[in-house]
Amino acid sequence: MDIDCLPFKNTGYFSKLICDYVTEEEALAYFYNRYPHLENFEQQMAEKKASFPLQNRKVLQTALRGQYKNHLISKDTEAHISALANENTFTVVTGHQLNLFTGPLYFLYKIISTINLCKQLKQQYPEQYFVPVYWMATEDHDFEEINFFNFKGKKVHWNKEASGAVGHLSTEGLEEVLTTYANLLGTGNNAIALKKLFEEAYLKHDTLTEATRFLANALFGEYGLVIVDGDDADLKRLLVPYAKKDILEQTAHKAVSRTIERIQAQPSDYGVQVNPREINYFYLTDGLRERIVMQDDGYAVNDTKIKFSKEALMAELDAHPERFSPNVIARPLYQEVILPNLCYIGGGGELAYWLELKSAFAAMQVPFPMLLLRNSALVITQKQKEKLQKLDVSLEAIFLKQNTLINKKIRQVSNIDIDFSPQKELLETQFKKLYELAEQTDKSFLGAVKAQEVKQKKGLDHLEKRLLKAQKRKLADHVSRLAEIQNELFPGKSLQERNLNFSELYLEYGESLIPMLFKALDPLKQEFVILTAD
Repeated sequence: MDIDCLPFKNTGYFSKLICDYVTEEEALAYFYNRYPHLENFEQQMAEKKASFPLQNRKVLQTALRGQYKNHLISKDTEAHISALANENTFTVVTGHQLNLFTGPLYFLYKIISTINLCKQLKQQYPEQYFVPVYWMATEDHDFEEINFFNFKGKKVHWNKEASGAVGHLSTEGLEEVLTTYANLLGTGNNAIALKKLFEEAYLKHDTLTEATRFLANALFGEYGLVIVDGDDADLKRLLVPYAKKDILEQTAHKAVSRTIERIQAQPSDYGVQVNPREINYFYLTDGLRERIVMQDDGYAVNDTKIKFSKEALMAELDAHPERFSPNVIARPLYQEVILPNLCYIGGGGELAYWLELKSAFAAMQVPFPMLLLRNSALVITQKQKEKLQKLDVSLEAIFLKQNTLINKKIRQVSNIDIDFSPQKELLETQFKKLYELAEQTDKSFLGAVKAQEVKQKKGLDHLEKRLLKAQKRKLADHVSRLAEIQNELFPGKSLQERNLNFSELYLEYGESLIPMLFKALDPLKQEFVILTAD
């Protein structure tokens, strides 16, 4: 196994905001608490310990035991759940949607980053305990985002009418998906293992929440992963005071709006990831998850006939906290209220909206966690690496846009010089003399000289492009092989991790896949990993 790394900014696939964050640009210092260096976790632990009640630990532990009651639990996961009652136990969290069969490959990278960071923290702080947590996004309601996964260039799709929180959805109908998937898998021990995993997860559990818990537990339970479902009445009861403050005073809306103004005032064009609402909660019942909105005479549930007075809404929140579902602004706060958490690990889009939230946490008097960009990786086979070497393409160059890569390579391998820069320089010299002549004679002549210069430069550009195009035709085999290997490594012209399902790699590497990724991914080494597997 060979491991190479690239700075995120050199890949061309990460925003300026994220590239600036991982290099700790001063302009972003206001928007986070502490940068996740190992030595900074000591202060984060002290801050969290001082603000996190022991009673919350007991509620969390009891809720988790209830959530796991129908699942086999590993020795390490059981030890982690037991340790959560201890005031010296802290969590590191990642979150993800309930994508069918994990969805894109980076699901694995998120969780592996989280578990590996806990291991590193334990080495640095042996007197403390660190629990890796996967937060299931069971209350999301965008079924179209999660009802498929890509496999061998095809979309394996779950056709189903769905509404409300996706975690409540019945797994009925997934037998057909398994049939489609099994036909694509082929034969062999690894294919049989994948088929069995899908079958046990989705055909032997009644809801998408339980199926996803089984799947994540099957993949990572032996590493001590603890899986949390926030759609829990006892856990949400801890959120009630904060939800009331948000609903009645629009606390988060005011704080995040101020932060967004500050982001937009930055010299760099970072953009805004999410915008806050006056109320950042949905009303959640079976088949329904709709926004709570203010009306002149009280509150209403959007697109329904459900209405509340202020007093009735607060009474409903006290009696049925499970019916109040936080949105993208409020969910991070919920997480930090119920978990003794130090750090959130997420992708670039997630960190972009977390960076908007620090002031809202301060207004709610909840410590803001450290933020860590999850590991990203490109897994290539030895055969693919040999192809790149034969084509004399560097690992960094393969990240270029395809047209740029091919043009660059054709210029390099062509026996004809396709670069017309010397001709352009000569042309500029000639026109410099013409400008001098125009200055000495008739300045009105300057416009005609400039127009002619522009015309001739365009002519040279056109000829250069024509020559490049002709050489591409002549070197068509080279162009074809370049495009083929890049399309293999960047399916759909996007990062492999955002497109491939883990099962494609599992077919190749079997049970060695996840241990291999654990060895390759260092969460605190903030660079893009290129892993050449044996």
